Formats: sequence, C-alpha cells, structure tokens
Amino acid sequence: MNTITPQLPAVIRTFAQLLSSTRRGARLARLLAAEELRTWEVPQSVRERGEQIVAELAANAVLHGRVRGRDFRLALALDAEAGTLRIEVADARGERAPVLDTSSAEAESGRGLLLVEALADTWGVTPRAAGGKTVWALVLLT
Repeated sequence: MNTITPQLPAVIRTFAQLLSSTRRGARLARLLAAEELRTWEVPQSVRERGEQIVAELAANAVLHGRVRGRDFRLALALDAEAGTLRIEVADARGERAPVLDTSSAEAESGRGLLLVEALADTWGVTPRAAGGKTVWALVLLT
C-alpha cells in the first residue's frame, strides 16, 4: 500500500491596508510596516531596509500618485521558504509611472527612487486592471 505524506504548505505571511493619500497616511504606512515586520521577526537589517522602502514608496504615492478621494494600498508578503519580502504600494495614477532619475542625486528632493534602487534587490512597476499602478520592491532575507 502506498502512503502519501502530506506536505505542509509554505508559510507566507501577508499584510494589506488601505491608507489615506495624505502625509499622515504615508507616515502610518511606515509605522504599520515596522510593526508587522517586527512581529514577523524579520532580521533587523531586512526590517530597516523594508521600512525605508515603504516610507519612500508611500511618500511617492501621496505626492505623485494621489487622486482626490482615493486611498493608496500598502501590501507586504513574507515568503520564508523563498527568502523574500515583497513590498507593494498601489496608487490611483497609472499614467504617472515613476522614473528613476540618476541626475537628481544631488537634489534635495526626488531621491526616493534612488533609495529604493539602493535598498531593494529588485523593484518595478505594474499597471492595475482597475486603474492606477503598483510599485513593488523585493528584498532578499539573506
């Protein structure tokens, strides 16, 4: 007789929250992400990178992706088996894709994506079917 050993599914922890497209909403996004990553016991170096990425992407969503009366969405996914933390920030402005401007390195503003580029192992933008876009970043746990 053949016996089948059940396989436990990989543990993927997720968090998602709609937040107001305001400075307060952006600040809350960072605080919520910090608490969630601490609760998930993500290594400190990854947690710090993740918090900063969330702060930059949320600020961009509020400053550049805001549509009056529409919220932005923060989502986190920790896949321990794959060794990845995925961060997503979705906003309502699909026509305003973020552009990495390397000429602004000395400017006092406009450096958010340069920080994301430096802190994330990879990042990108995907359009949303309902309109808008999702800017995502992937951080390896190792």
